[in-house]
Amino acid sequence: MQETRERVLDALSEGPVTGPELAERLDVSRAAVWKHVEALREEGFGIASEDEGYALAEVPEFGGAAVEYGLEAPFDVEFHDSIPSTNARARDLAGEGAADVAVLADEQTGGRGRLDREWSSPSGGIWLSLLVRPDVPATHAPTFTLAAAVAVTRAAREAGVDAGIKWPNDVVVSGANDGPSERSSDDVVVPGEGREGGAVERKLAGILTEMEGEADRVSWVVVGMGINANVDPEELPSEARPATLSGEVGAVDRRLFTQRVVEEFDELRSEPESVVPAWREYATTLGRRVRVDTSAGEVVGEAVDIEFPGALVVDTGDERVTVTAGDCEHLRPVE
Repeated sequence: MQETRERVLDALSEGPVTGPELAERLDVSRAAVWKHVEALREEGFGIASEDEGYALAEVPEFGGAAVEYGLEAPFDVEFHDSIPSTNARARDLAGEGAADVAVLADEQTGGRGRLDREWSSPSGGIWLSLLVRPDVPATHAPTFTLAAAVAVTRAAREAGVDAGIKWPNDVVVSGANDGPSERSSDDVVVPGEGREGGAVERKLAGILTEMEGEADRVSWVVVGMGINANVDPEELPSEARPATLSGEVGAVDRRLFTQRVVEEFDELRSEPESVVPAWREYATTLGRRVRVDTSAGEVVGEAVDIEFPGALVVDTGDERVTVTAGDCEHLRPVE
């Protein structure tokens, strides 16, 4: 948000203030004050004109200016009512030299997840991509995926949702098991089976990280987050057994939720050594029997640890295998 406009909002939030008082406080003309007030009204801010002066009466439910207002993280927010992909837009901005930009949308029409899978992104969700330019080697890029997962999980827990993280990039919610798996052998997945073996893990959010750079230095990283916020589960793929914030705790304030995600991510990126311990705290994968499909084949065993910058350590019984990338499935415990 433009600095003067932000200062106008700060002044109005403190109570009624006249145009001349605002002009003197901000060292601008009265005409400039009026233009800023009108621009803020166009952004959806309710600004009342009272005898005592202007006053902030209402903050919009969502949007770029709404999220920027009160955001305690150094990101500019670019908002779209609808866009094919926030990640694609963030990549375009990266090519233009931008940094610390949050691309936010109410709806995506061409969202994609890992392995180019379609990601349903209806209106009411939080479809968010953060463009950053960290001074780190390319091998550290997975840390930003972990940081995003932790940020979403913390925001969800603050909202009252008992969320956790399934390696490598899914934020999930556990609930009662709604029936047996279609497959039943001991080494076959129980879709979304929870930590206690009797719950279903339903996907609340997914994360897709993209980067460009050389081996010794990242040029830019884009961390995309697709969060099922206030969306109708009927608009999401039924086979994915999705969870939504509104389905868990009722409609959430998307503006405040987005702010908390961005703020938590910003704090974690400034303290990279804190990311892996924080991820472990919320992990649903550790201690579980897993199957991980990798480019070199399947790895089956107990997930015992996560190593910087995001590799999963699996004890197969014969050896410990460190997996840097792959699709992870939670399996039935061996009886």
